[in-house]
Amino acid sequence: MKLIKAIIRAEQLNPVLKALFQAEVRGLTVTHVQGHGGETESVETYRGTTVKMELTDKVMLDIGVTEPFVDATVEALMEAARTGEVGDGKIFVLPVEKVYRIRTGEEDYAAVTPVA
Repeated sequence: MKLIKAIIRAEQLNPVLKALFQAEVRGLTVTHVQGHGGETESVETYRGTTVKMELTDKVMLDIGVTEPFVDATVEALMEAARTGEVGDGKIFVLPVEKVYRIRTGEEDYAAVTPVA
């Protein structure tokens, strides 16, 4: 099992959700975040102090998947989130030790598998 964390441009959320749905990836959490990567920094002077305005609005997706869905999920994210410009985001694939579905008590693979 893996946890895929993707940080993408906010305006790419709808295309990414569509691509994930088409790849049959279900179950995710969307969080609105701010961050800084390789984007161009803007510098402003405020009351004689130079301030870097470097945080940009992003969206972070947390997606728990079983091994067979890792490649399909990453591929869908890469294709749908890519604009070709600096700041498209990052994808992190992390190992997951244990998963529980609170409602049923199911564990691991059964807990990550979508409910039919």
